[in-house]
Amino acid sequence: MPATTETTAAPPARCAVILPYERPARGNVAEFGPQGAASRAAEARLAEAVGLAASIGVTIVHQAIHPLRARRPSTLLGEGQVEMVRQALVEQQAGLVVVDAALTPVQQRNLERAWGVKVIDRTGLILEIFGERARTREGALQVELAHLEYQRTRLVRSWTHLERQRGGFGFLGGPGESQIELDRRLIGERIVRLKKELEQVRRTRSLHRRARERVPYPVIALVGYTNAGKSTLFNALTGAGVHAQDQLFATLDPTMRQITLPSGRQAILSDTVGFISELPTQLVEAFRATLEEVAAADIILHVRDVAHPDSAAQKADVQAVLDGMAEGPEASLDPGWRARCIEVLNKADLLGGPEAIAARFPGALAVSALTGEGLDALRAALDARLGANLVTESVELPASDGARIAWLYRHGEVIGREEAEGRLRLTVRLSPADRARFAQLA
Repeated sequence: MPATTETTAAPPARCAVILPYERPARGNVAEFGPQGAASRAAEARLAEAVGLAASIGVTIVHQAIHPLRARRPSTLLGEGQVEMVRQALVEQQAGLVVVDAALTPVQQRNLERAWGVKVIDRTGLILEIFGERARTREGALQVELAHLEYQRTRLVRSWTHLERQRGGFGFLGGPGESQIELDRRLIGERIVRLKKELEQVRRTRSLHRRARERVPYPVIALVGYTNAGKSTLFNALTGAGVHAQDQLFATLDPTMRQITLPSGRQAILSDTVGFISELPTQLVEAFRATLEEVAAADIILHVRDVAHPDSAAQKADVQAVLDGMAEGPEASLDPGWRARCIEVLNKADLLGGPEAIAARFPGALAVSALTGEGLDALRAALDARLGANLVTESVELPASDGARIAWLYRHGEVIGREEAEGRLRLTVRLSPADRARFAQLA
């Protein structure tokens, strides 16, 4: 019998997750860091890092919290802590370490030398996840741009493979150009091209938004911390089949669907990428186009995982990112965005249902996107919010003007109708924007 060859997939990489933890100042539990994220309990922060690492398909064989007395410029961790991790890696035969912190290039290199394994920091891990999940061309461009800007910061002379000199042809650099200079130049050129392509994508998205304004529906944007259940809620409200999984960053590309509210009013629901504490600055900029849907929304639906032990800090993280979008000369979000925001406490089924949540958080809008509990109340709340600014208008038209009559029925609430001598008088409730658009149809 001839021997048969079988191709087997390589086993998942064995990974250790390390949290260098700086205890917040005493009496300042809600201390805010440089990224605007609330300080968290070490255990909750470690659990999030483990979830992030597991989402790229590695096997977590070791996890540990290492309190920091002081940040060491060379390795971040102390000498004893570095040795403790090395021993754990040997015992668990791990080939990858995720350090849940922002490492400098020198720190990353030194830790790799000390441990003899690949080391990635929080920024690198999040970029890896985004790279695997992006599906649309826009998402792929944004991820590549963010990754290159991150890699450009890693080009330092402490990396030995970048120290050698190389000659080259004219288009690759003149004689004596070092590898680091060549890599930096090529990355810079690619970044310029990517930004031009993304600008074209943004122009296309702007055209799409203007097209929606001509056939107008109000926009409701879902925002929230990653894994808060936004995509599950999106599917429950729209009947769509958007990928929803108990996984961090399951959704990266913006998705939009039309929904019908109890009054018959039509709206567009937009699902967006989840936020996270200490989101890499490269990604905040690179995903500006994705977040533009939030800036243009009539209602911002902030979805929170009420069952998560760190729910309050996650809320602060989301609000910090949105506040950042409303600041500076290039702000894409108006400073009064909170007035357009409705907070939804999701996963109420894990805490006894919406009624139990309402008893703990009076006035809260609690739902379970998984079981459907509370969704009718959510639809009614959205309907009421969109109808709050409606104005009542009396419109007289020729009875034969079917196009404009149909437009009023589609985009307004017709509450009165009188017909006489070939003329039709409609009493209709419209939003100010729809009222202006109807005037343009005349």
